[in-house]
Amino acid sequence: MTDVSPVEARPYHDVDISSPEFWLRTFDERERSFAQLRREPGPTWHPPLQADFPHTEQGFWAATTHEDIVHISKHADLFSTAEGVSLSPLPKEAQAAVSFFLTMDPPEHTLYRKLISAAFTPRQVQRIQHLIEQNAREIVDNLVGAGDVDFVSACSSLLPMYTVSDMIGIAPGKREDIRRAAEDVFGTGDKKPVIDEDTVTHLLSQLALLREAAIEIADERRATPQEDLMTAIVQAEVDGHRLTNDQIGSFMLLLSTAGNDTTKQTTSHAMYALSRHPDQLRWLLDDWDARIGSAVDEFVRWGTPVMDFTRTALVDTEIRGSKIRAGEKVAMFYCSGNRDESVFTNPHTFDITRNPNPHIGFGGGGVHFCLGSHVAKTQLRSLFKELLLRLPNIEIGEPEWVQGNVFVHGVKHLPAHIPA
Repeated sequence: MTDVSPVEARPYHDVDISSPEFWLRTFDERERSFAQLRREPGPTWHPPLQADFPHTEQGFWAATTHEDIVHISKHADLFSTAEGVSLSPLPKEAQAAVSFFLTMDPPEHTLYRKLISAAFTPRQVQRIQHLIEQNAREIVDNLVGAGDVDFVSACSSLLPMYTVSDMIGIAPGKREDIRRAAEDVFGTGDKKPVIDEDTVTHLLSQLALLREAAIEIADERRATPQEDLMTAIVQAEVDGHRLTNDQIGSFMLLLSTAGNDTTKQTTSHAMYALSRHPDQLRWLLDDWDARIGSAVDEFVRWGTPVMDFTRTALVDTEIRGSKIRAGEKVAMFYCSGNRDESVFTNPHTFDITRNPNPHIGFGGGGVHFCLGSHVAKTQLRSLFKELLLRLPNIEIGEPEWVQGNVFVHGVKHLPAHIPA
């Protein structure tokens, strides 16, 4: 990677999106700052976020418009993920461990994406969809007449965890350990690192738990193949390459974090929004099959569970007049792009009738577009069909938000009452 040129430092923009105080504000409060930045001629330069360890980052460019995020996403020749995707300064090794091929550039990224995709045969996709529908029914079975519950723990967090576990082959008795570890990696659960354990050490311990669970199952499937996705993963081959145990462990981390917590958060955001828009809920139920597709797209746009990813400029380049030097970090704020007034009519309104809806909740396109978007949409369709058709009288309270997280737009708790 080319070092930043030793030239005179540029001034930082006066809109604060770097301080801990900014990230402790509500989503709507932060959005007012992003709206200011969207009105600038091009991406803006900001100080690095605070970190618990020494680093050499000088700052980052904020891409806040839909147009700029799509441009960066589609130009892997200009912007790299190999140096990491985290807005917060974080060791490259820790990022690579949890991100797998997210922190690879083509052609390496292309190879491993093909290897993973090769395991998703039509038969496996059909099997996964059947399991998702079955698990959604089971989750709602347990909610019927439950009275007062936390919707996040009783519903939102369960289906993505079950899906990841079924895809990998995790035994039902170990599902809860996987869920808690994934939440700790993203920092959206209640569990905190013990007082004498620093953040990075705790993160790595949870990553190890997730990796080892997948590697153990991979070894079992090589010895005794079954009709499941893990068998397909260990047998997948592209150009003479197969996934190693380390790579399968890294894929598990990607599934357990990106594939778990994101769908969980979208579920909570959508349920809260629907409860506050009964007219839209009625519209959806009037023609479920024809309308659930547009509704799911709005669930993802509105919730935008992943708020940002970063790239590193490979060469000196320019975006709408902003001159970006090779080696500088560029942050894509999906939370801002999904509220871009130049793309979305009434972007601050939850509207499941929105059409078209070119949201960037699964990324802005290009080689890193979310590989699990189909699985995520299947989960949302299946779960909301069970929830809305079988629990018409569910009452949703006010959420407790995850505070201070610079990556996940999270709902920590969501009180609900389900009458008998």
